[in-house]
Amino acid sequence: MDGLRFAFGTLTVLPARITRWDRDAARAGMLWAPLAGLVVGLLAAALGGVLLLLGSGPLLAAVATAAVPALLTRGLHLDGLADTADGLGSAKPAEDALRIMKQSDIGPFGVIVLLFVLLAQVAALYRLYEEGWAYGAVGAVLAATVARLALTHASREGIPAARPEGLGAMVAATVPARAASLVTAAVLVTCAAAGALFSPYDALRHVLAAGAGLAAAALLLRRCVRRFGGVTGDVFGAVEEVTATVVLVALTLGTVQPAA
Repeated sequence: MDGLRFAFGTLTVLPARITRWDRDAARAGMLWAPLAGLVVGLLAAALGGVLLLLGSGPLLAAVATAAVPALLTRGLHLDGLADTADGLGSAKPAEDALRIMKQSDIGPFGVIVLLFVLLAQVAALYRLYEEGWAYGAVGAVLAATVARLALTHASREGIPAARPEGLGAMVAATVPARAASLVTAAVLVTCAAAGALFSPYDALRHVLAAGAGLAAAALLLRRCVRRFGGVTGDVFGAVEEVTATVVLVALTLGTVQPAA
């Protein structure tokens, strides 16, 4: 229960009083992170579905679906994405880049990345909703779940914190590789099962989309560790948003099943 409270209390605004703030609770919380993503995705899909039923059309449903995760995280992940983009784009030494990331304003790199990421999410959800409400709903749920799974991987042992304080320092290097692998297997099985609701082809496509998102997260994480010397809370936000975006975009590829 401490891990569940930690996951929902740090990754969402849903009512979850954190009773323990230590590395043991952080380890459990990061292992439960995909469940927090699942709940966020379900709520996002529900709003999109309601709007479609009311006749809004797929575009407005896509915008609302993309907005729900931002609201349920107080925009912290998007803020982390923008700050990380500013830090990576600054071309300054690690210490100066980290200082830029802590500033309250958003620089040009952050604005540009934030704009294109949100546009990509809305465009991908719009395409999925065009295929049908179920495709859009499953896409929203999978993207949110896999995005939080990427946070589990970002908390693996061997990945240091860039700063001695903050959420990044609390969760960095807490998750054993074996535990992360088991959670990953469970999420990928869930992705396959969700895709199988449509067809065997979609089961494979959904797993590949999840894999693409995790691969993108790994590349970004590697770059950030090299650039900043480790992870921060902002890096976690960037990893989450990039993963969700790549999963959604990947799901739009090959949405029409090829003829037998």
